[in-house]
Amino acid sequence: MSLKMARKKPSTFSLTRSNRFKSRALWTLVATFILTTAAQPTANGLDFPTTTSLALPTSAKLMKTVSFSFEVDLSEGAAIYTQLDKKADLFASQMALAAAVSQQVEAARTIIGAKKAAKAIALTEYAWGEDQYLCLNRLWTKESHWNYKARNKVSGAHGIPQALPASRMDVVSTDWRTNPVTQIRWGLRYIEARYDNPCKAWAKFKRSNYY
Repeated sequence: MSLKMARKKPSTFSLTRSNRFKSRALWTLVATFILTTAAQPTANGLDFPTTTSLALPTSAKLMKTVSFSFEVDLSEGAAIYTQLDKKADLFASQMALAAAVSQQVEAARTIIGAKKAAKAIALTEYAWGEDQYLCLNRLWTKESHWNYKARNKVSGAHGIPQALPASRMDVVSTDWRTNPVTQIRWGLRYIEARYDNPCKAWAKFKRSNYY
């Protein structure tokens, strides 16, 4: 004769207690993992949260000023290195231009240099060719002999074009006392405004001994 042993079903209280134990163990494991990860030191021995992130809006344009005082677009997809190359090239071009201007001013302190500067400016900025330059050369040779320090003790006219009063050259730059290129630029501007071109100004000088 065989007896069947009836299996005892676990009670509801036992299942609930077992689930709570498993859940607590799982959360303990998760907490331990988070603490261990966050506590790991970075290079240089500094602790930073491993979950730190910086999200930038894709539509935002962030601008950053760099040493050359220009702005660089840091928005998503911007070609930063290309921008920096272009700005660096622009800065180099500006420096080269400044150096060229400085050299022109120094050269214009001599008679030959002043004539070359006047001829170049007359051609590039006023489209006055060789014929007009010849008239200009005669005119300013009579007025000042192309000496940027020339000053009429009686009238106070000053510089290569003999501006009267001398302060009129402020419209170009306030350095007219020492900068022959400033004087030349003002003189050419004056001639264009009053006589249209150097040959007409020279004609006036021959008639009146002034222009």
